[in-house]
Amino acid sequence: MSDEDDCPPLCDMDTKHDSNGEEDEWEVAEEQNEPVKCLFCDTISPTMTVAIRHAKQAHDFDLAGVRRRFHLDEYSYIKMINYIRREKPGPEQFKTPVGSSLPWADDKYLQPVANETWLMFDLDELDEIMLNNGGSGGGNVGGNGGSGGEKENGNDIGETMTLTTDQYRKLQGIINDLTAQLREKENLLQHAASSIEKMKESFRNVLAEQQQPGGAKEENGKVSAEDGVGGERKLEQIKRKLEHCVSSVSLDDDQSYFNTYSHFGIHHDMLSDEVRTSSYRDAILRNADIMKDKTVLDLGCGTAILSMFAARAGAKEVVSVDQSDIIYQAMDIVRKNNIDNIRFVKGRLEDTELPVEKVDIIVSEWMGYFLLFEGMMDSVIYARKRYLREGGLILPNRCNISIAGYGDLERHNEFIGFWKNVYGFDMSCMKKEVLREATVEVCNPEHIITNANIIANFDLMEVDVDCPNFSYDFELTVKRDTQLTALVGYFDTFFELPEHIEFSTSPYSRPTHWKQTIFYLEEPVPVREGQSINGKFVCRRDPKDVRSLFINIEVLNMVLKYTLN
Repeated sequence: MSDEDDCPPLCDMDTKHDSNGEEDEWEVAEEQNEPVKCLFCDTISPTMTVAIRHAKQAHDFDLAGVRRRFHLDEYSYIKMINYIRREKPGPEQFKTPVGSSLPWADDKYLQPVANETWLMFDLDELDEIMLNNGGSGGGNVGGNGGSGGEKENGNDIGETMTLTTDQYRKLQGIINDLTAQLREKENLLQHAASSIEKMKESFRNVLAEQQQPGGAKEENGKVSAEDGVGGERKLEQIKRKLEHCVSSVSLDDDQSYFNTYSHFGIHHDMLSDEVRTSSYRDAILRNADIMKDKTVLDLGCGTAILSMFAARAGAKEVVSVDQSDIIYQAMDIVRKNNIDNIRFVKGRLEDTELPVEKVDIIVSEWMGYFLLFEGMMDSVIYARKRYLREGGLILPNRCNISIAGYGDLERHNEFIGFWKNVYGFDMSCMKKEVLREATVEVCNPEHIITNANIIANFDLMEVDVDCPNFSYDFELTVKRDTQLTALVGYFDTFFELPEHIEFSTSPYSRPTHWKQTIFYLEEPVPVREGQSINGKFVCRRDPKDVRSLFINIEVLNMVLKYTLN
């Protein structure tokens, strides 16, 4: 079957226009066909006009009068509607002014109510509705004008109302911007609360050390081998320090993350990534002397490929941990290959007791897109603090993140410009939301137009769970006259062993399944050879999803906001 057979024919969008020439007007029929629930009772009206009339007749709630009385603009109208929906006040509260402070003055009432038709109403249309219904400013909506209020301007009331495209987009943009502002404020509040809790924890630790001078010791971020009550206390302290990361998420809520690794396709992608897998193999097998007779923890073992490398290198015992159901296939794989010194533990490390007290080496392929996405570094840190023996190793032991300027006009037009004309329809209202999502793609090195800056370094023997929260003032130098369309992020990974191994996910290196992370600009920006592009890169955990990231980039007089989730 041809492509033409698969795709239904499209209407010709260019040959006909509205006979009145009103090309800017768009009837939002789909939205207005949704029933409108009264603000004060369960009555459902077919249109907003009918709903306004019902509120006046049944509850003496005159929207036009309320608008004048409280000087409502678009923002305060949105807050009032959300206040009514949340707090359920009586209509009498809106009959007289309430002083200098309105009940809906709090910014929390900017949070839009899902599928709320009242929020889609344009206050600028209110006067026209009043006029068409024969009412004056505070008169009876739909009063004596027309036939019993069943007609508008001499015509039957339909189930749509007319909004201009600009009016609809303006209101939609206001709601989207307010939602983004609230989410950012919530993010800042979460980080402030986290900082306060850490200060309290530090103070508690100082007191505990003063009261227990002979208690258990912690060296290099690991619990010492001293047992007894002191060791248990230190374990509890570790868990408290990690309470604002992955371990704070209930296993039920976190299970969807592990379920993604139960599918075989993702393991095929990782195993067939030769850069990734051969780097781990070479780091382990070429440094077999380090592995020999050691107890190794394979964290997030998957198909157990790293466990089998460690066993082949002479490890005395390998403990392989994974919460995903892929661990059952890993057991079969190990049995098929006649390897008898690998012990499997199904569970999330933070919720599981291992069959060994300490390990000599932790090996884990924990890196996500842009290195930090998925938050698995948290589990590596927990493993280091809880199980790694003094003098032990983590493989890999160091990573860094870099950014560079990118100038691929063709790809920018394909991805961002695409929404301007989708089979003859203008979907450019999608662009702002599309831009909020950082994308993962393989970048063409020919379009890297600046030098790179390393914006973060992570020593796995030293970092703590706050490491995803960092900022960096960058300076990128343009290599040629062109246009900047995005910033590109990637990471490098190091096994600093006697036989040194490293690999990169840079656009200049062989592609990996991590690819690169692209932060697109809304519009290309002309730049000149030798120009310095100065800015600030800020990375934060998403407080509502600790495996996800918020990225803010201040550059070229713009503040760009992205998510990795």
